[in-house]
Amino acid sequence: MASSQVETVSTNADKAKLGLAVVLVLASLVGFYLLAKQGPVAQWGALIVGLVAAVVVFVSSELGKQFLAFGRDSWREVKKVVWPTRKEAIQMTAYVFAFVVVMALFLWLTDKTLEWVFYDLILGWKR
Repeated sequence: MASSQVETVSTNADKAKLGLAVVLVLASLVGFYLLAKQGPVAQWGALIVGLVAAVVVFVSSELGKQFLAFGRDSWREVKKVVWPTRKEAIQMTAYVFAFVVVMALFLWLTDKTLEWVFYDLILGWKR
């Protein structure tokens, strides 16, 4: 079971950190496009440095810490999943394909039967 956490009210400092993270992301994107004449190294450098700085600021906020805790809990739950074997996965896929083929045939036959009933028997339209 996931650990119980106490919800905290967002402080002004957390809001400022989130705002700064957004500004850093936007600044890194703007820097990427403004440094086009400087070459790809400067462009990508500005983008990567800006995004890393934004991630660091985001992770230092309370929301970032909650996000990391959620990620850890999710990973822990994924480890608990019993995944099917290759044989089981192939069998289930074959069952699905067989069901799709049977359903397609059923729908096709139903369509043709209704077409025959309406157009040939009721309306008398012969093709």
